[in-house]
Amino acid sequence: MSLAYLALGANLGDPVATLAAAFTALEQLPASTLLRRSSLYRTAPIGLAAQPDFINAAASLSTTLMPHDLLQALQAIEQAFGRRRDIHNGPRTLDLDLLLYDTQEITSPQLCVPHPRLHLRAFVLQPLAEIAPDLSIPGRGSLTAWLPAVANQRIARL
Repeated sequence: MSLAYLALGANLGDPVATLAAAFTALEQLPASTLLRRSSLYRTAPIGLAAQPDFINAAASLSTTLMPHDLLQALQAIEQAFGRRRDIHNGPRTLDLDLLLYDTQEITSPQLCVPHPRLHLRAFVLQPLAEIAPDLSIPGRGSLTAWLPAVANQRIARL
């Protein structure tokens, strides 16, 4: 079994209900067990500011799915929730990002693990710190060491 960490986010429709349903979908992933889920957080959008706030969370999974297979399963869940990829950093019905997969470092056209910007985003670091405060990011060090760098990003636990 491998340990994977995920980020969840949504800002269209009813994002609180969407994330609740997304956690249910994660519980139903084949060859996987949802281990932990963070609280929900309201966060300011990054990049394209003229859009609604996001609701974000993090989760950990125990899985026998290989990283690319897990990514495909996450993208299938996104599509089931109506995810479109029209605008970079734009509004979305559901975003599921594979942040970490064990201590692996993966770079392919489809997948980069650790997620290349996870250490720069409060909406990723805060929920992750809630469920895995001692987590180390391969190539970056302690998760909690990065929290001061994102202290200026608006985030509030619901």
